[in-house]
Amino acid sequence: MTGAQRHTEPLDVHLIAIRDSEAGPQVLLSRRAGTVYAAGCWHLPSGHLDGPAEDVVAALVRETWEETGVRVDPVDVLAAVTVHHRSPGGGARVGFFFEVRNWQGTPHVREPDVCDAMGWFPLDAQPEPMVAYCRAGLDAYRAGARMAVHFQEPGDPIAYDPAADRLVLVPGSGTDDAAPEGAVRAFTERAVGRITRWTDASWAREASRVWQARGAEGGTWFVKVHQNDRFHQREVTALRTWVPRLGTAAPRLVAADASLRAVVLTAVGGRSLHGAVHPPEQQRRIFYQIGRLAAAIHHSAPARPDTGTLPLGKLERHLSGARAHLAPGDEGFIRVMAEKATSLPALEKRPTHGDFQPRNLRWDDATGTLYVIDFERSEEGAAVRDFVRLSDAWSGRPDLFDAVMDGYGRPLAPAEEEHLAILSVLDAVSGISYGAANGDPEVVERGRRTLARLRTAERP
Repeated sequence: MTGAQRHTEPLDVHLIAIRDSEAGPQVLLSRRAGTVYAAGCWHLPSGHLDGPAEDVVAALVRETWEETGVRVDPVDVLAAVTVHHRSPGGGARVGFFFEVRNWQGTPHVREPDVCDAMGWFPLDAQPEPMVAYCRAGLDAYRAGARMAVHFQEPGDPIAYDPAADRLVLVPGSGTDDAAPEGAVRAFTERAVGRITRWTDASWAREASRVWQARGAEGGTWFVKVHQNDRFHQREVTALRTWVPRLGTAAPRLVAADASLRAVVLTAVGGRSLHGAVHPPEQQRRIFYQIGRLAAAIHHSAPARPDTGTLPLGKLERHLSGARAHLAPGDEGFIRVMAEKATSLPALEKRPTHGDFQPRNLRWDDATGTLYVIDFERSEEGAAVRDFVRLSDAWSGRPDLFDAVMDGYGRPLAPAEEEHLAILSVLDAVSGISYGAANGDPEVVERGRRTLARLRTAERP
């Protein structure tokens, strides 16, 4: 023992009663009144243990009944978070916060001398003023933490104040797949403030990781850690240069850290078009907007001349990985197309998204707005590069192709059509090779489907 005094903190219990509503989860709060500590502030139903003979679960069941008039079965009491708290006056205590979703009865004020109101409030939007200690426990719960420290300083207000937020989350011993590593969490909170909820939003087959981050004061951001320096540099460069010209159709870069290969981005609306089903007429409207968005991307910076050739350098390696999954005649067709690529004229270079496909496009049905995300493959190149993966979405639907071209404002030139066919072949071979190596049959099938479609189109 190195201190002069042993800890003899009181123990208290706090009820986090949660109910679902159409607007989202709600939490039960009561307002303190009378001559009690923090009168006028909202708080969770709570209380102290009645002595060493009472355990924390029994105490929660008792306090819940005494304050709210509802019965809770001990088997429905779930451990939420433990908070070591110190008040502005210096007194410390340990609070055990428990989640309860099942009970009998209707909550109501049973102790009017110390409580003058009780009600349900959105879990992500608590009322003010709220006891800072209670707010700390709720924020830790929303963040998915199991333990937290909330040591206030002399002079701090009793009620929660964002300027005096002392909550420190204690990481668990295991790997938390729902949140990024500590350095990324710290980088994010320096940029936008404390985060109370992390949700993994990564695509299953991607090495880059993405999380949705919800702030303690509201607000939603996306945090991305790129799988390599090249992807990080591409995305950051795009977000700092031409992407802002897309306006609200794309996220805004809030912060970037090259050492972590991490970015914080604003959230955009809508839902991914990947796997989405819409009536034919609405599909045509969406694809018209896709064409308009592609045009906005390609005209977000002046075009530059290009004297380069199509990317054939990795073809042999990709063929080696894809060969076992090719249909008879596919390899010969691929080599013919590769040979044709050497004689094609170069197209001018423009900003391109690089992975322009339904999963990176988001559509808001209510507003009819299209959004684009994920710029880690962005680079200058032929504009038709952005139609390579999109072409699978309009395959067999000439009306959708026409809608895209109408939105784009012009048809593809003959040279662009030739570039598109060859780039599609190269992308198909690369996808089959990747899918075979990583056990992803969907990507393999998409590549095989693309080759079959292109071979049919090339026949006299």
